[in-house]
Amino acid sequence: MADENCVFCKIIAGEIPSTAVYEDDDFRAILDVNPAARGHVIILPKKHAANIFELDEAEASKVFPIAKKIATALMKTYNCDGVNILQNNGEAAGQTVFHLHVHVVPRYYGDGVNIMWKPGETPDLQAVADEIKKNL
Repeated sequence: MADENCVFCKIIAGEIPSTAVYEDDDFRAILDVNPAARGHVIILPKKHAANIFELDEAEASKVFPIAKKIATALMKTYNCDGVNILQNNGEAAGQTVFHLHVHVVPRYYGDGVNIMWKPGETPDLQAVADEIKKNL
């Protein structure tokens, strides 16, 4: 199932060129054309899902093993100091393309890539846990 207005669906369909580093029946992983670092990969489900909330459980269970495989390859290829695995949901969270995708970004000390946040004050952790558990 594809969304005709989705750039990632068009990439998966071959309507827009991309450079794949991994592909299976359910996913394609491509190089980001606007990378944060050399080797920045985006993992795309072939079936359109706008975000994590629309991704079915079976596909969701397959994403992290692919991310691990790609992260391992990036470490071996570039001898990087670390790897970020990122997935944003919603505009407020930084999502700009509304087709679920997972970024795998090689990282180096002093690379200037900023994926950090300022730590806040520690809340009543049990109260927060209880709030979340009500909706699980």
